[in-house]
Amino acid sequence: MKVKICGITNIEDALLSFKLGADAIGFIFYEKSKRFIEPELAADIISNLPPFLLKVGVFVNAPPNEINEISKRIKLNLIQLHGGEEQEQIDNVNLPVIKALRIKNDFNYATISQYKNCSILLDAFDDENYGGTGKQFNWDAIPTELKSKIILAGGVSFKNIKQIYKGINPYAVDISSSVEVSPGIKDHDKLKELFKEIKTLKGK
Repeated sequence: MKVKICGITNIEDALLSFKLGADAIGFIFYEKSKRFIEPELAADIISNLPPFLLKVGVFVNAPPNEINEISKRIKLNLIQLHGGEEQEQIDNVNLPVIKALRIKNDFNYATISQYKNCSILLDAFDDENYGGTGKQFNWDAIPTELKSKIILAGGVSFKNIKQIYKGINPYAVDISSSVEVSPGIKDHDKLKELFKEIKTLKGK
């Protein structure tokens, strides 16, 4: 199970996430987000990070040409689309894409098959925010055949990581608000607690 720490806004949080075992970190380029970061600041952080830590750019309904320009300029590795993007937009992004889907109680999981050439992230639906809410959707409704393929977001924390690992065992988890002091500022003790629990689960 891979781990992505999202909503990074400073080098200290990025380096600690890597040191503790994160596989990826996320930078949010959606201006209405509480965790928004200017691409220039993200570029400065990225220039000081190890090459094998994946750098993910999170966008919401942004034009593909804008995504491609920013990702090339600041050296991103992956793109996460967290809005209402369709297949055409996914196809026009130059880097590998993670398509986030915001799950309501009546979500039809069969619709996931319509997305091609991308990974799928499942997050809780919120009327006002695109991710980072700490809300949890009904994980029990995730079809068994999808569990090992998805990236799970929404309310993931050290308190339920054991339940996630044993009950779902997704390809990856995406964590943000549960390891924060305030939006965009990570709580280093909570990060350490999270990764300590994950290493225990993996027997390391």
